[in-house]
Amino acid sequence: MAMLKGGNVPVAAGAVRVELGWRAAPGAPDVDASALLLVSGRVRDDGDFLFYNQPVHASGAVRYEGRNSSGDARTDTLAVDLKAVDDAVDTVVLAASADGGTFGQVPGLHIRVLDAAGGAELARFDSEDATAETAYVLGELYRRQGGWKFRAVGQGYATGLAGLAADFGISVEPEPEPEATAPMATPAAPAPAGPAPGGPYPGAAPAPAAPVGPPPPTAPPAPAAPVSLTKVTLTKEAPSVSLTKQGGTGGAMRVNLNWTGAGAAKRFGKKLGRKAMEALGARGALLPPGGDLDLDLCALYELTDGSAGVIHPLGNSFGALHAPPYLQLDGDDRTGAVATGENLTINLDHQSHIRRILLFVTVYAGARSFEGLHASVTLQPQHGAPVEFTLDACTVPATVCALALITHTGSELVVHREARYLVPEPGVSPQRTVDHAYGWGLTWSPARK
Repeated sequence: MAMLKGGNVPVAAGAVRVELGWRAAPGAPDVDASALLLVSGRVRDDGDFLFYNQPVHASGAVRYEGRNSSGDARTDTLAVDLKAVDDAVDTVVLAASADGGTFGQVPGLHIRVLDAAGGAELARFDSEDATAETAYVLGELYRRQGGWKFRAVGQGYATGLAGLAADFGISVEPEPEPEATAPMATPAAPAPAGPAPGGPYPGAAPAPAAPVGPPPPTAPPAPAAPVSLTKVTLTKEAPSVSLTKQGGTGGAMRVNLNWTGAGAAKRFGKKLGRKAMEALGARGALLPPGGDLDLDLCALYELTDGSAGVIHPLGNSFGALHAPPYLQLDGDDRTGAVATGENLTINLDHQSHIRRILLFVTVYAGARSFEGLHASVTLQPQHGAPVEFTLDACTVPATVCALALITHTGSELVVHREARYLVPEPGVSPQRTVDHAYGWGLTWSPARK
């Protein structure tokens, strides 16, 4: 259902998926979705802010599910279980931020609300008047007479995600100071935008004077750490980053792989004959019952004591987190959903024992290669900024792709984006192929799930 700015529509579904969409274009920035749970126009605490660094609300009602791409189409998705939203919450603000540009440079910006159960579109709003905004409220879900409604808002901020979050009461960690000194710039005023029907939002007008309230308690609790909005995106032009310099010096680091398979899964997923199945089997990709797409996140590791090995689902080689090799595969997912997906955890408390780790992914079943598959990788340290990157289009019959090489240089831990597709020789497994390409020198034997 297409909507005009300011319009509203009832939402009968108990759970919805909210897709922020746009088109990739030269010079256009990336777009990141976010949500804020409000009580009378303000968050209760920083946990009511959901975005790429803080993806799941404590109630489980709102979840950031990440980005997908198909051709030049891009979407960033939020899942909202309306039945599970705390009774005190009256509004869920659905916003976006532009990374490296303004929304005036983003073609095809829109928001869709879909029934999570069946995928039916319940509402759609296309924004056509964005200019200098770097953060944007596209819509909101709000309670009305015992039910939920969606309102198309279309209101922007020139102060970015930090300005938007702060206006709703979020404590935002300040950006790092630049190394070179420069005159202090005056913060930009919010971009002009008419007051939204549900607003006006704080950024649409000068901030009101702080209300006079009761005195603070005599022993206030220690303030929570501010929310960090920093993230690192690896590209061909900037493929490496130091986790150490980003603050990733300890704790657990979660590696997540998620994907969509609109192309290859439909072509090869459920209509493979015996010869095609045998061809996949010769590559080490045995088709499971039902023919569903199945990618496996794996890792080769080498420790400082010279020991080396592989982490993958074959033969239940899941690793260990608190003993060598200090990395562990959480499980084996066959959906590609970012909320679960393929996850591997690295214990950075023992990074001094790690010489190098190569993260890679194999096509276990459901496709002949990575052609038509769209995958992205996120490394989320317990401390420090998340590191993310997407895979380029695959143009070769590859069933294995080297994702990232993590190397301990002696003073810091460095992540290098590989995004390198490899084509196995006949009769050679994808795992052995990546071993040969990176010189690990392991001894291999047949294994299966």
